[in-house]
Amino acid sequence: MMRRTGVLGGSFNPAHRGHRGITLAAIRALALDEAWWLVSPGNPLKSGAKDMAPLAMRLASARAMARRAPIRATDIEARMKTRYTVDTIRALQRRYPKRRFIWLMGSDNLAQFHRWRDWRRIARTIPIAVIARPGYEGAAHAAPAMGWLRRFQRPADQAKSWTTWRLPALVLLRFRPDPTSATAVRAADPDWTRQFRHPVAPTRHPIQE
Repeated sequence: MMRRTGVLGGSFNPAHRGHRGITLAAIRALALDEAWWLVSPGNPLKSGAKDMAPLAMRLASARAMARRAPIRATDIEARMKTRYTVDTIRALQRRYPKRRFIWLMGSDNLAQFHRWRDWRRIARTIPIAVIARPGYEGAAHAAPAMGWLRRFQRPADQAKSWTTWRLPALVLLRFRPDPTSATAVRAADPDWTRQFRHPVAPTRHPIQE
């Protein structure tokens, strides 16, 4: 039986309750078996960010935030040596043929999706669920990528049927807004990494078929 798996990529610098909240809501809305957090070794659109914590600390924060939930935080992108989402998706689909994946992203990412490498190929490869984020909906709906994707939009009340959709396919999901952001967390606690300075060494990918 195919495992229905949501995939949320990001820097998780650090992971916070907003990540957890939208992921759990997406799991319910899309009837997922679980979700994976892909902690990026380096976002190409954020290269050179001075406040980016080391991968090991960001991974540790993600694993701590994902505890006791059907969420798995992983550094698999670093181990697969994929830098761009289009390559990561292709590698995941090859490595886990018994899983059906759906890409999860916030509306802030939809607003800049047209800047992602081969973004149309991504949309033709995997269904996409966009989660509304406060302050970004106007930019997301006006974005160049949305101009192309709009014709492939599916009704939110059909979200649980995403495995049957013909690609490209996009669904917009709305949940109770959570204003939490990694930027605000860092501003409130610039030394947030102190609790993760001696993280457990990364293990093998924790998800088994």
